Amino acid sequence: MQHHCGNHAVSVVPTAILVIAVSIGGALTAQSQTFLVRGNVIASRFPVKNASVSFIDNADTTHRFSALTDASGNYQIGLPTSVESDANATPARFELAQTYPNPFSSSAAIPYQIKQASDVEITIYDILGRAVKTFNVGQRAVGLHSVLWDGRNSLGERVASGVYFYRLYAGSESRVRKLILNQGGGSMGPLPLIHSPQTAEVHLFEKNDVLGGTYTIRVENTSSSSPFIVPVEFKNVMVQRDTTISFSVSYLPLATMNFDSARQIIRGFGAASPWYRPVMTLSEVESAFGTAGGQIGFSILRITVESDSNLWSKWLPSAKKAQDMGAIVIASPWYAPTNMVERINNVSRVRYDMYEAYAAHLNSFTRFMKANGVALYGLSVQNEPDITDQWTSWTPAEMLAFMKQNAGALTDTKVMAPESFQFRRNMSDPILNDSVACANTDIVCGHIYDGGLSSYPLAISKGKEVWMTEYLMGENNSGNNWPWALKLAQNVNDVMKSDMSAYVWWTIVRYYGPIGDGEKAASPQDPNETYPKKGEVTKKGYVMSQFSKFIRPGYYRVESSIYPPVIGAGVDVTAYKDPLSSKVVVVAINTGSTPAQCALRLKSGTRMTFTPYTTSETKNRVQGNVFDVTDGSFTFTVEASSITTFVSN
Repeated sequence: MQHHCGNHAVSVVPTAILVIAVSIGGALTAQSQTFLVRGNVIASRFPVKNASVSFIDNADTTHRFSALTDASGNYQIGLPTSVESDANATPARFELAQTYPNPFSSSAAIPYQIKQASDVEITIYDILGRAVKTFNVGQRAVGLHSVLWDGRNSLGERVASGVYFYRLYAGSESRVRKLILNQGGGSMGPLPLIHSPQTAEVHLFEKNDVLGGTYTIRVENTSSSSPFIVPVEFKNVMVQRDTTISFSVSYLPLATMNFDSARQIIRGFGAASPWYRPVMTLSEVESAFGTAGGQIGFSILRITVESDSNLWSKWLPSAKKAQDMGAIVIASPWYAPTNMVERINNVSRVRYDMYEAYAAHLNSFTRFMKANGVALYGLSVQNEPDITDQWTSWTPAEMLAFMKQNAGALTDTKVMAPESFQFRRNMSDPILNDSVACANTDIVCGHIYDGGLSSYPLAISKGKEVWMTEYLMGENNSGNNWPWALKLAQNVNDVMKSDMSAYVWWTIVRYYGPIGDGEKAASPQDPNETYPKKGEVTKKGYVMSQFSKFIRPGYYRVESSIYPPVIGAGVDVTAYKDPLSSKVVVVAINTGSTPAQCALRLKSGTRMTFTPYTTSETKNRVQGNVFDVTDGSFTFTVEASSITTFVSN
């Protein structure tokens, strides 16, 4: 004999069915005894570990009997109760009850009662009589049941607010009732109990000789529940003998943060002011590196080591201002001086007898910048040495030879190499596996154009920071193109999850970049594109600011994970901590087309206050309401197609 209690779906999981079925049989003699109730708790296909299952005696609510589920989702509780006589009975009528709640904003239970076992189907109709959603429930036993509708159609899309009708078919009988959907927004904070429908409080057995105990059943999370479930409560469930009561509940994807488990240090986020574009104006530098409203908060500026030393001074004003605003400056050469280069088979390379001179050239640039007030944080040996048909090229063997024999002379800044355009390991592995070349390398850097986006265990094992120093996407579209901006958000997140300490975008000031250059307007071919004005911070700029403004140099990324994974939904989370102030930052991205409700678990007992900031197609880093976390976890909704950063205060 079994009781089955309900599944409550939320917006980020497939629509599920809530079933409350109570069937009690067998002749019982009046007595006081302990009945054994056992069962399990599952969420979708996942057993729920360490969930709390509580039976509260309705006759005396101070009597509460609880148990935790084990790793397989099973629980067992002994309940003292008294019964008398024969409890066999069946519902006297066929009934479709009113939805609860009504109106509803997120989900509503549809309770019904059948007096004989039947094949059940429930269909939702709009005001025009069109079928919106059908629940093919299947065969159901005699008793009270319920399904849950989450306001979505058969395609999984949220439907509009308004009046709807729901029809129950069970065997040869049917009923129709009305419900009202009033869409509402998500909330942050503790997840409330979802109560069973009020109609579930009626006694299923109307015989007067039934004296068995009735209980309110609660299934809730503990600090270690996995997966994180939507708490539910069922009222007036009668227990008259040893029985099984199982629960099929809904879960929220749970983002777990371990702030005591540091991954890589974060050196910053930034972009380049390259050789082929005009030098940034001081106003553009302020927009890029300032941290006030409407500014991006970058902390890395990448400039060019010109082959002609007469051009070096042009970088000084912008680089010095960025440095004065707290940014670090790194530099990369595209071309070696012409007197050091030879061209063989249409490939330019530094002559082998000029390696020492080339090292001196790089040293001269570093010392010139320092003498004029700009202390370079790092210097690359060559931008994209594996691009053989454009600028100065290096083979893996040539790069290894230089790093082993000549890079040790670069003593005035951190040495960065090999800066491959796909983070190709055949360029960097030889350097790391050679003790001298490895010692001469401070930062392993590279680009991720169609490759290289992954963790680099060899570099990490050698104690080297790994930096992503150039990437570009959506170059044929405006920097205000939201789909490309959202892809950039995911890309930055992926780079961080790959244990890289820096993210450096390509050109700062460009129509497709974080700050507009005003050089392109909409054309007949792309009339829907809105190209930025000169100096305007773009959608891409605001997306990057969701990281750069709040995750400052010296923070660490910490371990984070989402369980269970959100099938078919683009929810991703990374987390960071400042070891000095203990401030924490959580970045949540939703690339899906519907809002995503999630839960976030911090260390048990954690008390924090968070402020959320959101960028979407219609928002530019908009600050949300401050909320408190008092028990180490909270629930939140990430808007559809958006990025939200939660900053602890």
